Amino acid sequence: MKGLQLRTKFLLSMLLVSLALTGTTLLVVRRTVQEEARREIQRDLTNSVLTFQGLQRQRQETLARSAGLLADLPTVRALMTTRDSVTIQDASLSIWRLAGSDLFVLADPTAKVMALHATAPGLTPETVRGFLLTSQHSLPVASQVAAQPLQESRQWWYGEKHLYEVFLQPIYFGDSAENRRLGTLAIGYEINDQLAQDIGRVAASQVAFRYGGPIVRSTLSPSQENELLQQPLSPDAPSAQPDTIQLGKERFLATSVALPPETTPAVTLVVLKSFDQATAFLDDLNRRLLALGLVAVLGGSLLVFLISHTFTRPLGNLVDGVRALEHGDYAFPLRARGRDEVAEVSGAFDRMRASLLKNRQELVESERLATIGRMASSISHDLRHSLAAIVANAEFLCEANLTAAQREELYNEVGMAVNQMTDLIESLLEFSRTRESLRPSFGDLQKTLQYSVQLMKSHPDCQGVKITLDCDGSCEGWFDAKKMERVFHNLLLNACEAVPHEGGRIDLHLRRSGESAELRVCDNGPGVAAEIREQLFQPFVSYGKENGTGMGLTVVQKIVQDHGGDVMVERSSAAGTVFLLVLPLKTASGKPLPVQESVS
Repeated sequence: MKGLQLRTKFLLSMLLVSLALTGTTLLVVRRTVQEEARREIQRDLTNSVLTFQGLQRQRQETLARSAGLLADLPTVRALMTTRDSVTIQDASLSIWRLAGSDLFVLADPTAKVMALHATAPGLTPETVRGFLLTSQHSLPVASQVAAQPLQESRQWWYGEKHLYEVFLQPIYFGDSAENRRLGTLAIGYEINDQLAQDIGRVAASQVAFRYGGPIVRSTLSPSQENELLQQPLSPDAPSAQPDTIQLGKERFLATSVALPPETTPAVTLVVLKSFDQATAFLDDLNRRLLALGLVAVLGGSLLVFLISHTFTRPLGNLVDGVRALEHGDYAFPLRARGRDEVAEVSGAFDRMRASLLKNRQELVESERLATIGRMASSISHDLRHSLAAIVANAEFLCEANLTAAQREELYNEVGMAVNQMTDLIESLLEFSRTRESLRPSFGDLQKTLQYSVQLMKSHPDCQGVKITLDCDGSCEGWFDAKKMERVFHNLLLNACEAVPHEGGRIDLHLRRSGESAELRVCDNGPGVAAEIREQLFQPFVSYGKENGTGMGLTVVQKIVQDHGGDVMVERSSAAGTVFLLVLPLKTASGKPLPVQESVS
């Protein structure tokens, strides 16, 4: 968040917090509702299984009593004594209708089927005989039947995709205690589509009956049945954690329970409840919560914006005041209201600003007075030195016994003193002039520099100093030739005063660089002293010179900057110093001159 205002940071932070809280709330609510829906479905599945088991128990008791009553009917006993399967098959039809079951079987003691009646085809006498032979050992003995008439043998019979729960009851001749067995009676009810639909309707679920692997009856579609066969479901207790399965594009919670009696293969009831339908309201709830969250975020954002605007507006005004102070505006109005911390800071800043303004004015006044003092001291010292020379030489001129040579020498010394005073005054005047005082004319900077070099070679301070000039390229343009002569004069004089009188050397390198001319003044002097290196171009700064005024380089910088250029110390060491002067070459319209090829 670098570069953002405090108000924006505050608003973004609150937005992020609001979004995070809203998103977390939605996730927590969704997960909680899903878990609650899962628990509700689990309870429904458990209740569905328990409901089916209760219905099954009632049906078993009813059919068990029916089997016991039918086995004790004299008509049934009489039929079984005939030993004629045709007679028994025909006569037992009325008895089957009386029983009201889906399956009715009469068999002799050897498990031979004497009568077989069923509401649906699929079971043959041979199949029924196999089931009877398997269940002979589980039939109750005569003493058990006498003591507990409902001690029947229950079996699951399956044939041609029809599943029956069968109740076996032995038929005795005379008193059952005598154990004279005439055969076996079997009645049962079929697990059919109607039963599956009734159970699914009562349980408000999908149900499926499986005999081992295959599905016998279900309320599912054929495609869902095929996918259910691929799910690894194992019989569990009704209260166990349900499994989550995917049938097509719909998720279900399923529980599977084994139905008694235990057989091989086992008969299981699978109860399924749609998890997607149970949680369909979550989509609407999510939309409502999302809309509520967006309204809360937008409302909170607006509220945060208003609060942050109220809190940060004084801070913004304070920041504007600081920026104004940075640009030198000490009168920027600060609107500090109230008595809070921001108002206290604004008041403290206003007092600090007033104190800074007062200190700045005092500092400027003291600096101005100090500058005037330094200038007066330097000027008075230089003028006094020159005036003393003029007065002394004037007194010597009054003597009558002087020769012509002596008088000429005294006149020269007086003239030198007057020239020094004139130079000092000209420097002061030049320093006070503005840029508009320039009088540019078209000329060749190289010729101006050559003229200055010729004048300096006749200067007393430059006697014995070797000056060389190296020019590269045309340096024609518009500039004030008189002012540039003074610049070159001051630079050469400064270099001549710095180099030794014996073996002193000054090398000048003038060349065209793009749209400017560059002049390097190289000398073999001892270098610029460290004490004045940072203040070299300031007024009245001089070091190690007997007659220096400290205005030469200041005037140089002033004239060059008025031309739009610059001057600097490029390098300085004990081996010498290099001054670099950069001067733009302009046409009369002020545009840079085109670069020309150098002429060798």
